[in-house]
Amino acid sequence: MPYLKLANGCIAFGHVPLLDHAEFQLDPGERVALIGRNGTGKSSLLAALAGCSRLDDGEVWTQPGLRLGYVLQEPVFDLQLTVFEALVAGMGETSRLLAAYHQVAHRLGEADADHDALLGQMQHLQHELEAVGAWSCEARAEQVIARFALDPEAHVGTLSGGQKKRLALAQALAVAPDVLLLDEPTNHLDTAAIEWLETFLLDAGITLLFITHDRRFLDRLATRIVELDRGRLASFPGNFSTYQQRKEAQLADEAFANARFDKLLKEEEVWIRQGVEARRERLGTVKLELDAGGKSGQLVAELKNVGKHFGDKTVVRDFSCRILRGDKIGVIGPNGAGKTTLLRLILGQIEPDAGTVRLGTKLEVAYFDQFRAQLDPEATLAEVISPGSDYVEIAGTKKHVIGYLEDFLFAPERARSPVKSLSGGERNRLLLARLFARPANVLVLDEPTNDLDIETLELLEALIQDYAGTVFLVSHDRVFIDNIVTQTLAAEGDGTWREYAGGYSDWASFQATRNTAGSAAPKKKSALAGRQGATPAENPKENPPREKLSWKEERELAALPGLIATLEAEQKTLTAKLEDPALYQSPTQEAQQISGRLGEIDDELLALLERWEALEARLEAHTTPAR
Repeated sequence: MPYLKLANGCIAFGHVPLLDHAEFQLDPGERVALIGRNGTGKSSLLAALAGCSRLDDGEVWTQPGLRLGYVLQEPVFDLQLTVFEALVAGMGETSRLLAAYHQVAHRLGEADADHDALLGQMQHLQHELEAVGAWSCEARAEQVIARFALDPEAHVGTLSGGQKKRLALAQALAVAPDVLLLDEPTNHLDTAAIEWLETFLLDAGITLLFITHDRRFLDRLATRIVELDRGRLASFPGNFSTYQQRKEAQLADEAFANARFDKLLKEEEVWIRQGVEARRERLGTVKLELDAGGKSGQLVAELKNVGKHFGDKTVVRDFSCRILRGDKIGVIGPNGAGKTTLLRLILGQIEPDAGTVRLGTKLEVAYFDQFRAQLDPEATLAEVISPGSDYVEIAGTKKHVIGYLEDFLFAPERARSPVKSLSGGERNRLLLARLFARPANVLVLDEPTNDLDIETLELLEALIQDYAGTVFLVSHDRVFIDNIVTQTLAAEGDGTWREYAGGYSDWASFQATRNTAGSAAPKKKSALAGRQGATPAENPKENPPREKLSWKEERELAALPGLIATLEAEQKTLTAKLEDPALYQSPTQEAQQISGRLGEIDDELLALLERWEALEARLEAHTTPAR
């Protein structure tokens, strides 16, 4: 029996159908991802299935007794409640008992409390809680509060937007739902919290229907993809990667069928049809262009022993780095680590408390603000893009502001609408349009992926990859970071920041091998010396000069353990394949190819180990006083 069912569902916004006689069913154990462009009605469908809004026509059926959790894209709470009270608010009578028990327990810790009276109240509440079996709910509430780093005594009104999103997730998970409906659950969460949420949802075995633009989240969780397009729902079994393959094949089949059909039409009819299709494609695809302007100097910024603190909290401690023109820098770390502060230090927007910051020349900076503070809610879209003018100039070419807004999927009639009428995804598109309307050779993107649909994300990725300027990117979207950045600045706690080569996956791989690298290094060196027949001390040619590693060599040294671990993992996989008898049951060249690759890996590992040894020896020689 299904958990949820949508039959003949219809929802319209003005003359635009968001759902057009749509059909949907959610079965136990499924984890279904709902995808589609911004503004197609995904959130409206989720709200209807949750019973929070009505359909214009059709029916939503829910299995009797179903426990359903629902997390809105922008959660709403009573600002007077404490975090714990808000968390258990959806548990009916249980919520009243848990809130009262939690309040008594908190008062017991006060110095002037009447302990005897409070202990009596606690005993009475314990009996009531046991009678309704609420202890598991309290344990789960405390677990999610701790994992999402929330203060149970804090009032909701004092929380940031990110903390409210974490509270909404915690609230939904605390009721042990049979079905969980999630609208953009990863927005405002840092990568550690996202990865914990992924693991939690997989281990909990909860049936899911969720909306997200996070492609790694999609790949790891989804068992089925449902695409909402022009009011209709299409289902694709498997995760997001499988969906992409199936969708590509489907589009290729449609193109082939259209080509065959065109041959049967008269030339005039083909011309008319192709013109309609061209206009439809023009209206359906975001067109992104970015003007890098004039080149900046080779040096963008150089930080030496920089420190920054706010009160007793140190946000940046003794940090040094050099940013060159064309670098694409990812900045990662938990919420509150100081990512935005570090960017402002690098760009010279705030002064360090210690150390020095040297900025390069001819810098033209464009800044994407995650809080959208640059957008005046009362201004029209056209005013935001080009104040006081009807034209924008992109790469030396003038374009009317209405045509420019159309490139970002804003209809001409909306050019005079106020910003406050836009959805979250539309505001992000508008901010991108404003950003790209001005030439810039330094691009700062602070959480640009929130609320963007996947197609726009992929177009934005391609644009930034081809961008000739310097990029600073703060994002919780791991795939987005991996596809763009060349190096990463990572927060490591207590104000410490370190630089790593590569993106998020490279950093995560290095973290995974970091603890074992120290113990593995002596063994690797010993094995290497045995293969060469002499230790470095016995070979005077290998005694390095006492000189400091360059900046690039330091980054290379930091990346070597991860590269070695990757090759060793590939070596292990290929060796297992070579030992599998099934490999030799058919006359293929695969075994020979695997053997050849294993030989290449041996050579690559030897070269990396030699390089590791040489760089470490130079580093030790520089940091150890001469005898």
